Amino acid sequence: MNQPLIAQRGPYAVDVEAGQDYFWCRCGHSASQPFCDGSHKGSGLTPLRYHAERAERVFFCGCKHTATPPCCDGSHNRL
Repeated sequence: MNQPLIAQRGPYAVDVEAGQDYFWCRCGHSASQPFCDGSHKGSGLTPLRYHAERAERVFFCGCKHTATPPCCDGSHNRL
């Protein structure tokens, strides 16, 4: 498996809508961070579906090294 590119050394704060699906970029190459734009093709990495149960602010991982994908767990502080 390929290692992801660090898109940002910190989380992306996103206001999600209840009932919506979001596809978090795992590879780090997407131009529409933190979400997938198809740039992963051929990388061996695929996006992760996140289903919003309720409307809220979610902190999506920007460094792509979180142990709790797709949400930030502070891993960027150890890179």
